[in-house]
Amino acid sequence: MYQKIKAWFLHEARDLPWRGGCSAWGILVSEIMLQQTPVVRVQPVWEEWLQRWPAPADFAAAPAADVLRAWGRLGYPRRALRLHAAAQQIVDQHGGAVPDTYEELLALPGVGTYTAAAVAAFAFGRRTTVVDTNIRRVHARLVIGQALPAPALTAAEMALATELLPLDTNESVLWNAAVMELGALVCTARSPKCDSCPVMENCAWIAAGQPEPTYIPKGQPWAGTDRQVRGAVMAVLRAARSPVHADLLWNVEAAQTQSGPMAQLAPPLSKLHELNTHAPQLERALAGLVADGLAQLSDAGYQLPA
Repeated sequence: MYQKIKAWFLHEARDLPWRGGCSAWGILVSEIMLQQTPVVRVQPVWEEWLQRWPAPADFAAAPAADVLRAWGRLGYPRRALRLHAAAQQIVDQHGGAVPDTYEELLALPGVGTYTAAAVAAFAFGRRTTVVDTNIRRVHARLVIGQALPAPALTAAEMALATELLPLDTNESVLWNAAVMELGALVCTARSPKCDSCPVMENCAWIAAGQPEPTYIPKGQPWAGTDRQVRGAVMAVLRAARSPVHADLLWNVEAAQTQSGPMAQLAPPLSKLHELNTHAPQLERALAGLVADGLAQLSDAGYQLPA
């Protein structure tokens, strides 16, 4: 089974810029950006990011406002601030070099168990148990015979992933990458391409007759949510080079009369106002952005943090 998946990966794996010769910093950035965000959206932002900030020290010195503007529309912008804090810790505690052990990586802001394991494996060739959504799904089908893994990661899943991990360090790194890629390209959540799977004949789910999932995954809603409003407000603040008075966020007519340097706010303000957000929701969004450190409020209005 391992050899079949390995051969498939070596032939079919995507040519992604954070694979093969990429710096540890580049791999860390990719792992943070890829959390809940697809590759097609991440890659162009990642490439611009690494050109602008090729090392942790470069990024650590950047103003927070520049960081949030560069993050753009990747979503969950607190990830950008945590990555900024991680870069500063790398400079302060590790001489500007991304630490190479799981424990030290896990101590960085915004780095959880998956990211620490992934960076340790893919950047430094460590034998670590890497378990993301794609790997969990492949294990659930191939070994357990279930359509989907449990809604939340279980101790049994971690034990299975550790059991399947090759003892050889180099082979373990390859295995982690190969299973992850298999889940991303073939063993997908919806409409898996079983006929293209290199281990279809070994699949417990196929052998069981492809039983239906025991639950229906719930996607995160977007339209009409506070997250959508927060995203629209952040788009306004990213476009602004000076504080945005609260009246512009509330008043459609006031926004339409902007000229000069503030005219650039017209498109994102229009999108914000098109949401027809009720007052309590916009107030919650603004208060939440300030509380999360994504915006600052002064007498002049709202702006990105300095």
